[in-house]
Amino acid sequence: MSAAPDPVGIEAGWSRACLAAALVALDPAGTGIVVRARPGPVREAWLARLHALLPAGAPVTRLPAGIADDALLGGLDLPATLRSGRPVAQAGLLARSHGGVMVAPMAERLGPATAARIAQALDTGTVEVARDGISARHPAQVGLVLLDEGEGEDEAVPAPLADRAAIHLDLDAVPPRGLAATPQPPSLAEARAVRPIVPEEAAETLCAVAARLGIASLRAPLLALRVARLHAALAGRERIADPDLGAAVALVLAPRGCAWAPDHAGAPDESPAAPPPDGDAAGPAGPASEADRILAAAAASLPPGLLARLAAGERPGSRLPGAGRSGAAAAAQRGRPVGARPGDPRRGRLALIETLRAAAPWQRLRRGEGEAGLRVTPEDLRIRRLIQRRETTTIFAVDASGSAALERLAEAKGAVESLLADCYVRRDRVALVAFRGKGADLLLAPTRSLVRAKRALASLPGGGGTPLAAGIAAAGKLAAAERRGGRSPVVLLLTDGRANIARSGQPGRALAAADALAAARVLAAEGTRALVIDTAARPQDAARALAAAMAARYLAMPQADAARLTRAVREAAPPG
Repeated sequence: MSAAPDPVGIEAGWSRACLAAALVALDPAGTGIVVRARPGPVREAWLARLHALLPAGAPVTRLPAGIADDALLGGLDLPATLRSGRPVAQAGLLARSHGGVMVAPMAERLGPATAARIAQALDTGTVEVARDGISARHPAQVGLVLLDEGEGEDEAVPAPLADRAAIHLDLDAVPPRGLAATPQPPSLAEARAVRPIVPEEAAETLCAVAARLGIASLRAPLLALRVARLHAALAGRERIADPDLGAAVALVLAPRGCAWAPDHAGAPDESPAAPPPDGDAAGPAGPASEADRILAAAAASLPPGLLARLAAGERPGSRLPGAGRSGAAAAAQRGRPVGARPGDPRRGRLALIETLRAAAPWQRLRRGEGEAGLRVTPEDLRIRRLIQRRETTTIFAVDASGSAALERLAEAKGAVESLLADCYVRRDRVALVAFRGKGADLLLAPTRSLVRAKRALASLPGGGGTPLAAGIAAAGKLAAAERRGGRSPVVLLLTDGRANIARSGQPGRALAAADALAAARVLAAEGTRALVIDTAARPQDAARALAAAMAARYLAMPQADAARLTRAVREAAPPG
């Protein structure tokens, strides 16, 4: 077999994504992948490439949101059971995916129970069903493709599944324009026949790299070693080499990293120093120097600045949350169905199919001679289990005073209008509070109407004093009302922080500043999430102090147009 071009030296982007697809296709059940990508042409092109690389006839299934246990694991074949009068088993989605891959869109929304059942099937390679009068076992060696569309750490792929997926890939940074020159996927038949030799020191080296990256999972180095073997097979090598370990670090370990502990003092280096030569005072190369060497081999595939960000305590690839998805799921009388449970239909919605499924195995015992009807007892009755995601209300508190008007009120309006459109897409409720003169006014009560929000914003005048305390208090009062209504409020305060009207309506900068800080502390004590946007031409200490008292993030308005401000607000959005 001729050696293929070494794929680890390629630059980050679509080429790395194609490499990841090839590695998953070589051993779907042994790898698995988390793909951070929103719906779009890049994600669809990657999925199509993976499908083309899989062996002929390998099943590719999709995991529906809110799938029931019987559909996932298997259960009673209701029509066949009713026809025959005895329990008849049917295979679930996991068993039907055996030998192929199962794609899970919106994997960040998988419930913990569903995630646990999938994780158990991945560990054992089988699915066991023992309920409703049936007992069956099906093979389920499945490659899991978890599509992560989450907006923040509050919406992440369940840890049991993310830990079992070898490769973590981020497609959000891949531009669609690069897809036009995509080559046809190669055949992997020869690579599947290669069984590269694993050197004794390979596992020790990967464990050392994982420790340097602050990875606590014991699975991560084992998965990295498996990916290194697949990478060597893809390149036609009979023995794992440094480029294979480097690819495993870039695709498996680096995305999991949460720290960086260089052996030497000083700032982290994106290209770790090579080990000392033989005979140096440092002695022979150990696991630490091997780790540096492998990180150097992986440097070309690591995202720029990754090690520096890890040293600063930042998690790689984390998205900041969008307001519309920050609400927690809660039990409800209406919402998305997540299964069924025994209960009284007068206190919930009847789950007809689940009720019939519970009754079907007992029909032979319940029917009389020659009786053809279906007998259902109260013990068979099932009702729906529903959850409803809590809504989010974004409260814009805008400083419309004279100082703001002299600065950049028009630019702030443009930014707020862009953010309003963003909230509309996520189906947020939005509200607008303006403060000027001697008090604050609720210009727009919480609504989903983008037209009303834009109309209220356009009519916002500027001028007068800065009753900052009154504005914060009004936003806090509205946030408290939204919490009582079961919603999650977020306050976006746009101000230069230069208060000059006290809570009582009297002028005076010192008293007004003290009142504003007091109102900010009350908002923080209530647990309201907030973001302070400094609208002054130059960043102000007063606005920073206000953000600190409010326990909010601080953001200085960039010296640019409203579009740049909108992007900056999204990057600095408070966590959910």
